[in-house]
Amino acid sequence: MRILVVNANTSDIVTEKVAAQARASASPGTEIVAVTGTFGARVIGTRAEQAIGEHSALALVAKHATGCDAVVIAVSYDTGVRAARELLPVPVIGMTEAGLLTACMLGGRIGIVTFGRRVRPLYQELVTSYGLDARIAGWRTLESTAAYQRGAHDALDRELIDAANDLVERDGAETVVLTGAVMAGVPARLQAQVPVPLVDCIACAVRQAELLHHLGCPKPSVGSYAAPAGRELIAVDEAIAAAFANAGKT
Repeated sequence: MRILVVNANTSDIVTEKVAAQARASASPGTEIVAVTGTFGARVIGTRAEQAIGEHSALALVAKHATGCDAVVIAVSYDTGVRAARELLPVPVIGMTEAGLLTACMLGGRIGIVTFGRRVRPLYQELVTSYGLDARIAGWRTLESTAAYQRGAHDALDRELIDAANDLVERDGAETVVLTGAVMAGVPARLQAQVPVPLVDCIACAVRQAELLHHLGCPKPSVGSYAAPAGRELIAVDEAIAAAFANAGKT
């Protein structure tokens, strides 16, 4: 099968890390196609940038999803996941949704590590939208930007380990989710130093994409996730216009 991995940020280093972990997590025979946003924020970190990112994500899936069997949204706010899920005939998986739901199956209460006080409310709202507030044991917020640079990040690794262990010891977390697409591949490297599962959202999303593809469930033909047929759009990207025109025909 073929999975499109969509990074609506314009940061190539994020795409590189996500693509590497997606390929490491995929089953033999699964092809990973990773794409990066062509406009918008280098790294989404505000509500306004998130709104632009939704547009970017939709443009990317409209342009690149043809021939793919599933799509993974590789921005940790699950940017554009609902719109893409409505528009496309194939499964669309948000990385954080996949990570949270996997954490629910690995233990009881979930600890979450985020980056930046400003964006923590965005994650909290995302968790609420998934109906998972009652499963959250606690939050820890780090201010480091080291993960967006190439090379080893020993100091950041220590912060992540300390934050995860603090969630376990003080909040009773039984699984810990590391948010951020740039965290792809990190949980496996740090797992031996944390006594509960560290969840890699990209790994979960890729495996969930494979599962949903092989289950073969149909796309809804009624309701808010049915294809948006018969809509009129003015002056939008040609790929988006074509995707709307073809929605519901496949």
